[in-house]
Amino acid sequence: MNVFNRLLTSVAIGAAVSMSSMAAYAETPANMLVIANRIDDIITIDPAESFEFAGSDVSRNVYQRLVYLDPMDLEAGYKPALAESWEVSEDGKTITFIMREGITFESGNPVRAEDAAFSLQRAVILNKTPSFILGQFGFTPENAAEMIKADGNKLTITTDKKYATSFILNCLTATIGAIVDKETVMANEVDGDMGNTWLKTNTAGSGPYKLDSWKPNDSVTMSLNPNYTGDKPAMERVIVRHVTESASQRLLLERGDIDIARNLNPEDIAGVTAAGGVKVEDELKGHLMYLALNGKHPVLSKPEVRQAFKYLVDYEGMQNSFLNGQYTTHQNFLPATYLGASTEKPFSLNIEKAKELLAEAGVEGLEIEAGVREAQERIEIAQSMQNTLAQVGIKLNITVGTAKQILGRYRARELDMYVGIWGPDYPDPQTNAGTFAYNPDNSDEANATGLLAWRTGWEVSPGMNAAVEAAVTEGDRDTRIQMYQDIQKEFRDTSPFIVMFQRIEQSAMRENVMNFSTGQAVTNAAYWPVTK
Repeated sequence: MNVFNRLLTSVAIGAAVSMSSMAAYAETPANMLVIANRIDDIITIDPAESFEFAGSDVSRNVYQRLVYLDPMDLEAGYKPALAESWEVSEDGKTITFIMREGITFESGNPVRAEDAAFSLQRAVILNKTPSFILGQFGFTPENAAEMIKADGNKLTITTDKKYATSFILNCLTATIGAIVDKETVMANEVDGDMGNTWLKTNTAGSGPYKLDSWKPNDSVTMSLNPNYTGDKPAMERVIVRHVTESASQRLLLERGDIDIARNLNPEDIAGVTAAGGVKVEDELKGHLMYLALNGKHPVLSKPEVRQAFKYLVDYEGMQNSFLNGQYTTHQNFLPATYLGASTEKPFSLNIEKAKELLAEAGVEGLEIEAGVREAQERIEIAQSMQNTLAQVGIKLNITVGTAKQILGRYRARELDMYVGIWGPDYPDPQTNAGTFAYNPDNSDEANATGLLAWRTGWEVSPGMNAAVEAAVTEGDRDTRIQMYQDIQKEFRDTSPFIVMFQRIEQSAMRENVMNFSTGQAVTNAAYWPVTK
C-alpha cells in the first residue's frame, strides 16, 4: 500500500473511532452470532464442489461426516460422527462403517448408509475440483458404485490398495466427505446433474445449521436445523457479512454491530484491543501464503529463474511490517504441526544471488503479470515483489480481482504468477504433498484443477511423483516423516512455488464470545459451540 493510501486508511480509522465513541453501543442479539469476513471466494455450497475457505466454513456447520474433528478437542484427531464405529478387513483394503441410528437430515429424512454411499459416489461421479481427495483411493466415476456400497446400516469402502486407516479417515473429515440427503438432492436433480445446480445455493445436511441464504459478495445466513439431533447450539442464527476492509470490520466490532472480525490487519488489531471490550485470539493455521510461477512460461519455467524468485522475496521485511503478528516465515509445503513438517528456511532476500541465477538463465529484462485477490495483505505482498523484481530488471504488472476472477484464471493456467493462500483439506501430510508435489499428467486434457502442481504447469519429476505415492502408503511413522522431509528438500530446490509464510489467524471478538474456533491448522470454523 502506498503512503497516500495509508494516510486515507488512517483517516478512515480515526473517523470510525470518533463515530463509535459518539454512537450508543449496539449489541447483537444474545442468540445470534454475527461475523465479518471476506467471503467473496464462495463459488458454491455443494460439498462435492466447494473448495474455497469461506465455503468450507459453511459446509462444516451444515453437514456432518462419517467422522469429524471436534473443535473443542482437535488434538484428539478424528472422532465418530455419523458412523458410530468401523472395522478394517485383514487385507487392509476395506473399511466397514456402522451408521449411528436416530440421526435425521433437515428435511426430517433419516440418515442412512444409503445416503452416505450416495454422497461419496456422487462426489466421485461429479468429478468436481475436490474429487481428487477421494480419487486417490482408486475411485473413479466408473467404479464408484462398486467400491462404495451400502448394506442395511453398514457402509463399506474398498480401496485399490492398502492405505493407513488414519489416512483414509482423515480424508473423510474433508468438506467432500459431507453426507447429503439423497432423497432431497435427487428430487432436485436437473438434466442428470445429481442435484449439483440446486445444492450450489441450498443445503441438505444433518448438521447443527441449515442455509437460509447466500448472497454472493454480501452475506451468508444460517439458522438452526430444526431436526438436528445433537445438543441445541446457543447461537440460533449465524450471519457472516462480507466486509473486505479492515477499518470497516474494526468499526463494526467497536460499535457492537458484529461479534467477530476475522480480517483485521496488525494496526487495527492493536487499535481495537486498546479500545477495550474486545479480545483477540490467535490460532496457528495450516494456511500457507505462496507465489506460483507458470511452468508453461518460456522464461519462468527455467530452473534458475524459479530459484532466483525465491531470493527476491523480502521475507523478514514483510513479516515485521504489514504482516506483523499474522504470518510467520515458512518455506515448505507442509505447515508446522503436520507430520513430516520441515523447519528449513534456506531463502532470504538476496538481490545479488538472484542476479547471478538470472544471468545463468540468460534472462535480461522480463515483463510478467501477477494475479492477486482483493485482499490487502496479498496486494501488499505483490507490491513488495514488484519492488524487488524491479531491482533485477523484471517488470511485474499486478492484476487485482475478485477471488472468483483470479482463481478462475489460475485454474485455467493463464497467469504468469499467482499470489495466493493454500489450506490443507485434511490433517495428513498427503493433503499438501499430493497437491504441491504430485502431477503425473501435466497435459491440458488432464484438467487436474485440484492439484496445484498441475495449475502451475509444472512437470514434476517421475522420482518425486513416485516418492509421494510411496510416502502415502508407508506404515512406519518415522520412515514416513523422513520421506516427506526428503520430498520437501527436492521441492525447495526445483519447484515453481515460493512458499513464504504460514498464517496466524487473529480473530478479534467481543469479550462475551466464548468457544469460537477457526479450526487451528487442520479444519474450518465451527459456530455451534459458541456461547455469549
